[in-house]
Amino acid sequence: MRLRAACLALALVLPGLAPAQGSDPATDARTAAQALGEAAEALGRATGARNRVKALTEVIRAYEDGLEAMREGLRRAALREEVLLAELRAREDETARLLGVLQTMGRAPVPILMLHPSGPVGTARAGMILSEVAPALDARALDLREKVQDIAVLRALQQSAADKLAEGLEGVQDARTRLSQAIAAREDLPRRFTEDPVRTALLIASTETLEGFASGLSEIAMDEAPGSLPGIEARKGALPLPVEGVILRRANEADAAGIARPGIVVAARPRALVTTPVPATVRYRGPLLDYGNVIILEPQSGILLVFAGLDIVYGRMGEVLPGGSPVGLMGGPGDGSDLLATARHEQGGATRSETLYIEVRQDNEPVDPLAWFKTDKEG
Repeated sequence: MRLRAACLALALVLPGLAPAQGSDPATDARTAAQALGEAAEALGRATGARNRVKALTEVIRAYEDGLEAMREGLRRAALREEVLLAELRAREDETARLLGVLQTMGRAPVPILMLHPSGPVGTARAGMILSEVAPALDARALDLREKVQDIAVLRALQQSAADKLAEGLEGVQDARTRLSQAIAAREDLPRRFTEDPVRTALLIASTETLEGFASGLSEIAMDEAPGSLPGIEARKGALPLPVEGVILRRANEADAAGIARPGIVVAARPRALVTTPVPATVRYRGPLLDYGNVIILEPQSGILLVFAGLDIVYGRMGEVLPGGSPVGLMGGPGDGSDLLATARHEQGGATRSETLYIEVRQDNEPVDPLAWFKTDKEG
């Protein structure tokens, strides 16, 4: 695939840009390229809509990781270019004097350079001094030339990588379209209940809070199968976040408008894929109150996972989704402008412009989601 080649190209040219600390974008690019190749092979072997959904989910994840590695590599290349330019600007006076000396020496006839007003002894002394100065001048000139060449190489690298990045973006957009088609064609998932659309509409119209809506979810289910999915208590504190991102607000922290909610807010990239961390029943999907598009998942009886703020929501009410299944996409332009405009952003979320709200309810009481989810990066 196109992004695989782009990641490999980035991996070959970026090792020297990685700092001693933190992740190496070249290593990340190689890992993403390998994962993308494996996912593409799995997609080729996949038969049936259910297997294609799983394979396409892995393809999109690998694309997202590869694009992130490329973005980070470009960011570091831009920062390196800034450092080199700053060094050159700081040495402008020195460079001008050096060039003036070299130009004067270059225009002077050789016999004049070998003479000194004080006679042969002065000429000998000047020659000795010049023999010591010349290597230093040559070294400085070579250093300046290498820095100018480095800048030219970095600019060519950024242009080439940006072109490859655009190709990768086309690939991930195509994979998202194919994923939506595969999900629409998927008919082999088990169903625990069927939805009563009239009761659903009445419940939405009659409730003003998420708590009130959650308490009435059982009323909209028809012909519900008895029992529950296997418990997830053993995985408490180890569930993966449904979207790759960083914690923007913790539970009960007020936002800019002074509103505090019992869930957490995760900053994610535009069009990022959202998945269910564990097998779960889709209890509700669609717009709800002021939360935007919402999906409510039930991994076991008495526990609800609420994801709000999605642009696209996948799945049907009553379906039982396997762990890692896609449940939606975040919003955003989807044209890669956040990735292409990498030049001078701070690391850690400058391009994570979308937010996913995550709430966990146990016996319809909110609990801290961070007690359930494993988070490596927090803002």
